[in-house]
Amino acid sequence: MTHFSQDQLMPMHGHHAGTLERTVLIGLIAFLTVVDLFGTQAILPALARSYGVTPAAMGFAVNATTMGMALACLAVAYFSHRIDRRRGILVSLTGLAIPTALLAVAPDLTTFTVLRIAQGLCMASAFTLTLAYLGEHCSAMDAGGAFAAYITGNVASNLFGRLLAAGFADHLGLPATFLSLAGLNLLGAVIVYVWLTQSAMMTAQDEPVRAPFSIWAEHLHNPLLRPSFAIGFCILFAFIGTFTYVNFVLVREPIAIDQMTLGFVYFVFAPSIVTTLLAGRAVQRFGTRPTFWGSLAVAGLGLPLLVVPSLPAVLIGLMLVGVGTFFAQATATGFVSHAATTDRGSASGLYLASYFSGGLVGSAILGQAFDRLGWGACVIGVGISLLAAALLAIRLRPAYERPLPETERDIPTPSPSALR
Repeated sequence: MTHFSQDQLMPMHGHHAGTLERTVLIGLIAFLTVVDLFGTQAILPALARSYGVTPAAMGFAVNATTMGMALACLAVAYFSHRIDRRRGILVSLTGLAIPTALLAVAPDLTTFTVLRIAQGLCMASAFTLTLAYLGEHCSAMDAGGAFAAYITGNVASNLFGRLLAAGFADHLGLPATFLSLAGLNLLGAVIVYVWLTQSAMMTAQDEPVRAPFSIWAEHLHNPLLRPSFAIGFCILFAFIGTFTYVNFVLVREPIAIDQMTLGFVYFVFAPSIVTTLLAGRAVQRFGTRPTFWGSLAVAGLGLPLLVVPSLPAVLIGLMLVGVGTFFAQATATGFVSHAATTDRGSASGLYLASYFSGGLVGSAILGQAFDRLGWGACVIGVGISLLAAALLAIRLRPAYERPLPETERDIPTPSPSALR
Protein backbone atom coordinates (compact mmCIF):
# COMPACT_ATOMS: atom_id res chain seq x y z
CA MET A 1 0.00 0.00 0.00
CA THR A 2 1.24 3.45 -0.84
CA HIS A 3 1.64 5.48 2.35
CA PHE A 4 1.65 9.27 2.38
CA SER A 5 3.34 11.25 5.10
CA GLN A 6 1.79 14.25 6.78
CA ASP A 7 3.85 16.58 4.59
CA GLN A 8 2.61 14.89 1.41
CA LEU A 9 -0.98 15.31 2.46
CA MET A 10 -0.73 19.05 2.93
CA PRO A 11 2.02 21.67 2.67
CA MET A 12 2.75 23.08 6.12
CA HIS A 13 4.56 26.13 7.47
CA GLY A 14 5.18 24.20 10.66
CA HIS A 15 3.93 21.02 12.25
CA HIS A 16 1.42 22.63 14.61
CA ALA A 17 0.12 25.08 12.02
CA GLY A 18 -0.31 22.24 9.53
CA THR A 19 -2.05 20.04 12.07
CA LEU A 20 -4.49 22.83 12.93
CA GLU A 21 -5.18 23.54 9.27
CA ARG A 22 -5.76 19.85 8.56
CA THR A 23 -8.06 19.50 11.59
CA VAL A 24 -10.19 22.47 10.51
CA LEU A 25 -10.44 21.20 6.92
CA ILE A 26 -11.37 17.65 7.92
CA GLY A 27 -14.00 18.91 10.35
CA LEU A 28 -15.41 21.30 7.73
CA ILE A 29 -15.67 18.52 5.13
CA ALA A 30 -17.53 16.34 7.64
CA PHE A 31 -19.87 19.22 8.49
CA LEU A 32 -20.70 19.91 4.84
CA THR A 33 -21.22 16.19 4.17
CA VAL A 34 -23.96 15.57 6.75
CA VAL A 35 -25.44 19.06 7.19
CA ASP A 36 -28.51 17.94 5.18
CA LEU A 37 -29.10 14.96 7.47
CA PHE A 38 -29.42 16.97 10.66
CA GLY A 39 -30.61 20.26 9.20
CA THR A 40 -33.80 18.80 7.75
CA GLN A 41 -34.73 17.31 11.11
CA ALA A 42 -34.93 20.83 12.52
CA ILE A 43 -37.68 21.88 10.11
CA LEU A 44 -39.96 18.87 10.55
CA PRO A 45 -42.99 20.90 11.76
CA ALA A 46 -42.78 23.28 8.80
CA LEU A 47 -42.45 20.37 6.37
CA ALA A 48 -45.43 18.55 7.89
CA ARG A 49 -47.56 21.68 7.45
CA SER A 50 -46.31 22.19 3.91
CA TYR A 51 -47.16 18.65 2.77
CA GLY A 52 -50.29 18.42 4.92
CA VAL A 53 -49.25 15.15 6.58
CA THR A 54 -48.95 13.87 10.13
CA PRO A 55 -45.72 14.31 12.12
CA ALA A 56 -45.17 10.54 12.03
CA ALA A 57 -45.41 10.42 8.23
CA MET A 58 -43.09 13.39 7.83
CA GLY A 59 -40.68 11.98 10.38
CA PHE A 60 -40.45 8.72 8.45
CA ALA A 61 -39.81 10.57 5.18
CA VAL A 62 -37.07 12.74 6.69
CA ASN A 63 -35.37 9.81 8.43
CA ALA A 64 -35.50 7.69 5.26
CA THR A 65 -32.00 9.08 4.71
CA THR A 66 -30.62 6.41 7.05
CA MET A 67 -31.87 3.68 4.69
CA GLY A 68 -29.81 5.16 1.89
CA MET A 69 -26.85 5.54 4.21
CA ALA A 70 -26.85 1.89 5.27
CA LEU A 71 -27.15 0.76 1.63
CA ALA A 72 -24.37 3.08 0.49
CA CYS A 73 -22.03 1.83 3.21
CA LEU A 74 -22.51 -1.74 2.01
CA ALA A 75 -22.00 -0.68 -1.61
CA VAL A 76 -18.76 1.12 -0.75
CA ALA A 77 -17.63 -1.89 1.24
CA TYR A 78 -18.30 -4.12 -1.79
CA PHE A 79 -16.64 -1.91 -4.42
CA SER A 80 -14.05 -0.28 -2.17
CA HIS A 81 -11.00 -1.76 -3.89
CA ARG A 82 -12.12 -0.29 -7.23
CA ILE A 83 -12.97 3.23 -6.04
CA ASP A 84 -10.46 6.04 -6.24
CA ARG A 85 -10.84 7.79 -2.90
CA ARG A 86 -10.56 11.40 -4.03
CA ARG A 87 -12.74 11.00 -7.10
CA GLY A 88 -15.33 9.07 -5.10
CA ILE A 89 -15.57 11.77 -2.42
CA LEU A 90 -15.85 14.51 -5.07
CA VAL A 91 -18.57 12.69 -7.01
CA SER A 92 -20.50 11.92 -3.82
CA LEU A 93 -20.52 15.50 -2.54
CA THR A 94 -21.30 16.96 -5.97
CA GLY A 95 -24.03 14.40 -6.49
CA LEU A 96 -25.46 15.12 -3.04
CA ALA A 97 -26.30 18.66 -4.16
CA ILE A 98 -28.71 17.31 -6.81
CA PRO A 99 -31.33 15.57 -4.62
CA THR A 100 -30.90 18.32 -2.02
CA ALA A 101 -31.80 20.99 -4.59
CA LEU A 102 -34.67 18.89 -5.97
CA LEU A 103 -36.22 18.74 -2.49
CA ALA A 104 -37.07 22.40 -3.02
CA VAL A 105 -39.61 21.37 -5.69
CA ALA A 106 -40.65 17.88 -4.51
CA PRO A 107 -44.39 17.72 -5.33
CA ASP A 108 -45.43 15.04 -2.83
CA LEU A 109 -44.26 13.02 0.14
CA THR A 110 -43.29 9.97 -1.92
CA THR A 111 -40.95 12.05 -4.07
CA PHE A 112 -39.57 13.71 -0.94
CA THR A 113 -38.86 10.30 0.60
CA VAL A 114 -37.08 9.00 -2.50
CA LEU A 115 -34.92 12.12 -2.63
CA ARG A 116 -34.01 11.72 1.04
CA ILE A 117 -32.90 8.14 0.35
CA ALA A 118 -30.79 9.45 -2.54
CA GLN A 119 -29.25 11.99 -0.18
CA GLY A 120 -28.35 9.19 2.20
CA LEU A 121 -26.63 7.24 -0.57
CA CYS A 122 -24.41 10.23 -1.41
CA MET A 123 -23.75 11.26 2.21
CA ALA A 124 -22.70 7.82 3.36
CA SER A 125 -20.47 7.14 0.35
CA ALA A 126 -18.62 10.42 0.97
CA PHE A 127 -18.47 9.69 4.70
CA THR A 128 -17.14 6.16 4.26
CA LEU A 129 -14.58 7.04 1.59
CA THR A 130 -13.25 9.95 3.65
CA LEU A 131 -12.73 7.70 6.67
CA ALA A 132 -10.97 5.17 4.44
CA TYR A 133 -8.79 7.89 2.93
CA LEU A 134 -7.72 9.16 6.34
CA GLY A 135 -6.93 5.64 7.54
CA GLU A 136 -4.81 4.92 4.47
CA HIS A 137 -2.95 8.22 4.25
CA CYS A 138 -2.33 9.37 7.81
CA SER A 139 0.42 8.01 10.00
CA ALA A 140 -0.62 6.07 13.10
CA MET A 141 0.19 9.08 15.26
CA ASP A 142 -1.85 11.51 13.15
CA ALA A 143 -4.78 9.23 12.35
CA GLY A 144 -6.41 9.45 15.79
CA GLY A 145 -6.61 13.22 15.58
CA ALA A 146 -7.85 13.08 11.98
CA PHE A 147 -10.70 10.71 12.84
CA ALA A 148 -11.58 12.81 15.89
CA ALA A 149 -11.68 15.93 13.71
CA TYR A 150 -14.01 14.22 11.26
CA ILE A 151 -16.42 13.06 13.96
CA THR A 152 -16.24 16.55 15.49
CA GLY A 153 -17.47 17.98 12.20
CA ASN A 154 -20.32 15.50 12.42
CA VAL A 155 -21.08 16.75 15.93
CA ALA A 156 -21.07 20.35 14.72
CA SER A 157 -23.66 19.43 12.09
CA ASN A 158 -25.95 18.21 14.86
CA LEU A 159 -25.91 21.68 16.35
CA PHE A 160 -25.22 24.26 13.66
CA GLY A 161 -26.83 22.31 10.82
CA ARG A 162 -30.15 22.37 12.66
CA LEU A 163 -29.81 26.04 13.56
CA LEU A 164 -28.85 26.99 9.99
CA ALA A 165 -31.79 25.13 8.48
CA ALA A 166 -34.20 26.60 11.02
CA GLY A 167 -32.89 30.10 10.29
CA PHE A 168 -33.10 29.62 6.52
CA ALA A 169 -36.67 28.28 6.80
CA ASP A 170 -37.79 31.18 9.00
CA HIS A 171 -36.30 33.92 6.81
CA LEU A 172 -36.20 32.45 3.29
CA GLY A 173 -38.83 29.70 3.18
CA LEU A 174 -38.52 25.96 2.59
CA PRO A 175 -37.48 25.95 -1.12
CA ALA A 176 -34.66 28.43 -0.48
CA THR A 177 -33.60 26.36 2.53
CA PHE A 178 -32.93 23.29 0.40
CA LEU A 179 -31.18 25.32 -2.29
CA SER A 180 -28.94 26.83 0.41
CA LEU A 181 -28.11 23.37 1.76
CA ALA A 182 -27.27 22.22 -1.79
CA GLY A 183 -24.87 25.15 -2.03
CA LEU A 184 -23.14 23.98 1.15
CA ASN A 185 -22.73 20.49 -0.39
CA LEU A 186 -21.02 22.04 -3.42
CA LEU A 187 -18.77 24.04 -1.13
CA GLY A 188 -17.71 20.77 0.48
CA ALA A 189 -16.87 19.35 -2.96
CA VAL A 190 -14.73 22.40 -3.77
CA ILE A 191 -12.82 22.10 -0.49
CA VAL A 192 -12.17 18.40 -1.10
CA TYR A 193 -10.95 19.13 -4.62
CA VAL A 194 -8.54 21.87 -3.52
CA TRP A 195 -7.22 19.93 -0.51
CA LEU A 196 -6.86 16.46 -1.99
CA THR A 197 -5.53 17.68 -5.34
CA GLN A 198 -2.17 17.89 -3.61
CA SER A 199 -2.04 14.10 -3.14
CA ALA A 200 -1.89 11.53 -5.90
CA MET A 201 -5.16 10.01 -7.04
CA MET A 202 -5.14 6.35 -6.16
CA THR A 203 -7.34 3.40 -5.38
CA ALA A 204 -7.39 1.78 -1.99
CA GLN A 205 -4.76 -0.85 -2.50
CA ASP A 206 -1.71 -1.72 -4.57
CA GLU A 207 -2.53 -5.37 -3.89
CA PRO A 208 -3.96 -8.02 -6.24
CA VAL A 209 -7.71 -7.56 -6.70
CA ARG A 210 -9.73 -9.94 -4.55
CA ALA A 211 -13.38 -10.85 -4.58
CA PRO A 212 -15.29 -8.40 -2.32
CA PHE A 213 -16.97 -11.19 -0.38
CA SER A 214 -13.56 -12.70 0.30
CA ILE A 215 -12.51 -9.37 1.82
CA TRP A 216 -15.74 -9.18 3.82
CA ALA A 217 -15.12 -12.68 5.13
CA GLU A 218 -11.64 -11.65 6.26
CA HIS A 219 -13.06 -8.62 8.06
CA LEU A 220 -15.76 -10.69 9.73
CA HIS A 221 -13.21 -13.28 10.85
CA ASN A 222 -11.02 -10.54 12.31
CA PRO A 223 -11.45 -10.86 16.11
CA LEU A 224 -10.95 -7.10 16.49
CA LEU A 225 -13.39 -5.99 13.79
CA ARG A 226 -16.35 -8.18 14.74
CA PRO A 227 -16.85 -6.53 18.14
CA SER A 228 -16.12 -3.12 16.57
CA PHE A 229 -19.00 -3.51 14.13
CA ALA A 230 -21.33 -4.53 16.96
CA ILE A 231 -20.14 -1.58 19.04
CA GLY A 232 -21.03 0.82 16.23
CA PHE A 233 -24.53 -0.69 16.16
CA CYS A 234 -24.91 -0.13 19.90
CA ILE A 235 -23.65 3.47 19.79
CA LEU A 236 -26.22 4.75 17.30
CA PHE A 237 -28.92 2.54 18.83
CA ALA A 238 -28.41 4.45 22.10
CA PHE A 239 -27.99 7.88 20.48
CA ILE A 240 -31.13 7.64 18.32
CA GLY A 241 -33.18 6.28 21.20
CA THR A 242 -32.18 9.20 23.38
CA PHE A 243 -32.36 12.16 21.03
CA THR A 244 -35.46 11.09 19.10
CA TYR A 245 -37.88 10.43 21.93
CA VAL A 246 -36.68 12.97 24.49
CA ASN A 247 -38.32 15.64 22.34
CA PHE A 248 -41.75 14.24 23.19
CA VAL A 249 -40.83 14.28 26.89
CA LEU A 250 -39.73 17.90 26.80
CA VAL A 251 -42.93 19.23 25.21
CA ARG A 252 -45.19 17.34 27.63
CA GLU A 253 -45.98 18.05 31.27
CA PRO A 254 -44.33 18.59 33.68
CA ILE A 255 -41.54 20.23 31.62
CA ALA A 256 -43.73 21.41 28.72
CA ILE A 257 -41.44 23.75 26.78
CA ASP A 258 -42.63 25.36 23.54
CA GLN A 259 -41.34 24.55 20.06
CA MET A 260 -39.03 27.56 19.89
CA THR A 261 -37.40 26.69 23.20
CA LEU A 262 -37.06 23.09 22.02
CA GLY A 263 -34.80 24.34 19.23
CA PHE A 264 -32.29 25.66 21.75
CA VAL A 265 -32.01 22.17 23.27
CA TYR A 266 -29.62 21.45 20.38
CA PHE A 267 -26.97 23.45 22.22
CA VAL A 268 -26.41 20.36 24.38
CA PHE A 269 -24.15 19.24 21.50
CA ALA A 270 -21.84 22.26 21.93
CA PRO A 271 -19.50 20.64 24.52
CA SER A 272 -19.11 17.60 22.25
CA ILE A 273 -17.58 19.79 19.55
CA VAL A 274 -14.67 20.46 21.91
CA THR A 275 -14.39 17.11 23.68
CA THR A 276 -14.56 14.90 20.58
CA LEU A 277 -11.37 16.51 19.24
CA LEU A 278 -9.54 14.99 22.21
CA ALA A 279 -10.44 11.39 21.34
CA GLY A 280 -7.31 10.70 19.31
CA ARG A 281 -5.05 12.07 22.03
CA ALA A 282 -6.91 10.06 24.68
CA VAL A 283 -6.43 6.82 22.71
CA GLN A 284 -2.70 7.52 22.34
CA ARG A 285 -2.33 8.16 26.06
CA PHE A 286 -4.69 5.63 27.64
CA GLY A 287 -5.36 3.06 24.91
CA THR A 288 -8.52 2.15 23.03
CA ARG A 289 -10.36 0.18 25.69
CA PRO A 290 -9.90 2.60 28.63
CA THR A 291 -10.87 5.50 26.36
CA PHE A 292 -13.92 3.66 25.14
CA TRP A 293 -15.02 2.60 28.62
CA GLY A 294 -14.56 6.14 29.88
CA SER A 295 -16.70 7.59 27.12
CA LEU A 296 -19.48 5.06 27.73
CA ALA A 297 -19.32 5.78 31.46
CA VAL A 298 -19.86 9.49 30.76
CA ALA A 299 -22.90 8.66 28.63
CA GLY A 300 -24.19 6.30 31.31
CA LEU A 301 -23.94 8.99 33.98
CA GLY A 302 -26.39 11.09 31.99
CA LEU A 303 -29.14 8.45 31.85
CA PRO A 304 -30.56 8.86 35.39
CA LEU A 305 -30.85 12.61 34.80
CA LEU A 306 -33.04 12.03 31.75
CA VAL A 307 -35.92 10.75 33.87
CA VAL A 308 -35.80 13.62 36.37
CA PRO A 309 -38.84 15.91 35.76
CA SER A 310 -36.65 19.01 35.52
CA LEU A 311 -35.43 20.79 32.38
CA PRO A 312 -31.92 21.57 33.73
CA ALA A 313 -31.43 17.94 34.81
CA VAL A 314 -32.56 16.60 31.43
CA LEU A 315 -30.30 19.05 29.57
CA ILE A 316 -27.27 17.97 31.62
CA GLY A 317 -28.18 14.35 30.98
CA LEU A 318 -28.43 14.98 27.23
CA MET A 319 -25.10 16.79 27.25
CA LEU A 320 -23.40 13.82 28.95
CA VAL A 321 -24.97 11.31 26.58
CA GLY A 322 -23.87 13.42 23.60
CA VAL A 323 -20.30 13.84 24.86
CA GLY A 324 -19.98 10.14 25.67
CA THR A 325 -21.49 8.68 22.50
CA PHE A 326 -19.63 11.01 20.12
CA PHE A 327 -16.34 10.33 21.93
CA ALA A 328 -17.03 6.60 21.64
CA GLN A 329 -17.84 6.96 17.94
CA ALA A 330 -14.57 8.82 17.26
CA THR A 331 -12.65 6.11 19.14
CA ALA A 332 -14.40 3.29 17.29
CA THR A 333 -13.95 4.72 13.78
CA GLY A 334 -10.23 5.19 14.30
CA PHE A 335 -9.88 1.70 15.74
CA VAL A 336 -11.63 0.04 12.77
CA SER A 337 -9.22 1.62 10.31
CA HIS A 338 -6.18 0.45 12.28
CA ALA A 339 -7.51 -3.04 12.99
CA ALA A 340 -8.38 -3.85 9.36
CA THR A 341 -5.80 -6.18 7.81
CA THR A 342 -6.84 -5.35 4.23
CA ASP A 343 -8.96 -2.82 2.31
CA ARG A 344 -9.74 -0.25 4.99
CA GLY A 345 -12.46 1.26 2.80
CA SER A 346 -14.35 -2.01 2.90
CA ALA A 347 -13.89 -2.25 6.68
CA SER A 348 -15.15 1.32 7.18
CA GLY A 349 -18.14 0.57 4.96
CA LEU A 350 -19.12 -2.50 6.98
CA TYR A 351 -18.67 -0.61 10.23
CA LEU A 352 -20.85 2.30 9.12
CA ALA A 353 -23.50 -0.04 7.68
CA SER A 354 -23.70 -1.65 11.11
CA TYR A 355 -23.68 1.80 12.74
CA PHE A 356 -26.61 3.14 10.70
CA SER A 357 -28.49 -0.14 11.07
CA GLY A 358 -28.24 0.37 14.81
CA GLY A 359 -29.98 3.70 14.38
CA LEU A 360 -32.82 2.14 12.39
CA VAL A 361 -33.30 -0.73 14.84
CA GLY A 362 -32.95 1.57 17.84
CA SER A 363 -35.60 3.97 16.60
CA ALA A 364 -38.01 1.07 16.03
CA ILE A 365 -37.43 -0.92 19.23
CA LEU A 366 -37.07 2.02 21.59
CA GLY A 367 -40.01 3.74 19.90
CA GLN A 368 -42.18 0.77 20.81
CA ALA A 369 -40.81 0.84 24.36
CA PHE A 370 -41.61 4.54 24.58
CA ASP A 371 -45.15 4.17 23.26
CA ARG A 372 -46.06 1.11 25.32
CA LEU A 373 -44.05 1.49 28.55
CA GLY A 374 -43.00 5.13 28.73
CA TRP A 375 -39.81 7.18 28.75
CA GLY A 376 -38.28 5.30 31.66
CA ALA A 377 -38.36 2.03 29.70
CA CYS A 378 -36.78 3.79 26.71
CA VAL A 379 -33.92 5.06 28.90
CA ILE A 380 -33.40 1.54 30.30
CA GLY A 381 -33.12 0.29 26.71
CA VAL A 382 -30.47 2.94 26.02
CA GLY A 383 -28.58 1.83 29.12
CA ILE A 384 -28.65 -1.82 28.03
CA SER A 385 -27.19 -0.81 24.65
CA LEU A 386 -24.35 1.15 26.30
CA LEU A 387 -23.63 -1.78 28.63
CA ALA A 388 -23.51 -4.16 25.66
CA ALA A 389 -21.01 -1.86 23.94
CA ALA A 390 -18.85 -1.77 27.08
CA LEU A 391 -18.82 -5.58 27.29
CA LEU A 392 -17.92 -5.87 23.61
CA ALA A 393 -15.01 -3.48 24.16
CA ILE A 394 -13.33 -6.10 26.37
CA ARG A 395 -12.29 -7.78 23.13
CA LEU A 396 -10.56 -4.69 21.70
CA ARG A 397 -6.82 -4.91 22.10
CA PRO A 398 -4.88 -3.92 18.98
CA ALA A 399 -1.28 -4.94 18.46
CA TYR A 400 0.06 -1.43 18.88
CA GLU A 401 -1.31 -1.32 22.44
CA ARG A 402 0.55 -4.39 23.69
CA PRO A 403 3.42 -3.57 26.06
CA LEU A 404 6.70 -3.36 24.15
CA PRO A 405 9.79 -5.34 25.16
CA GLU A 406 12.40 -3.31 27.00
CA THR A 407 14.60 -3.09 23.90
CA GLU A 408 11.76 -1.70 21.77
CA ARG A 409 10.33 0.99 24.02
CA ASP A 410 12.08 3.81 22.24
CA ILE A 411 10.81 2.76 18.82
CA PRO A 412 8.20 5.18 17.38
CA THR A 413 4.56 4.15 17.25
CA PRO A 414 4.13 1.74 14.32
CA SER A 415 2.13 2.66 11.26
CA PRO A 416 -1.22 0.95 10.59
CA SER A 417 0.56 -1.54 8.33
CA ALA A 418 2.33 -2.91 11.42
CA LEU A 419 -0.96 -4.41 12.51
CA ARG A 420 -0.90 -6.84 9.64
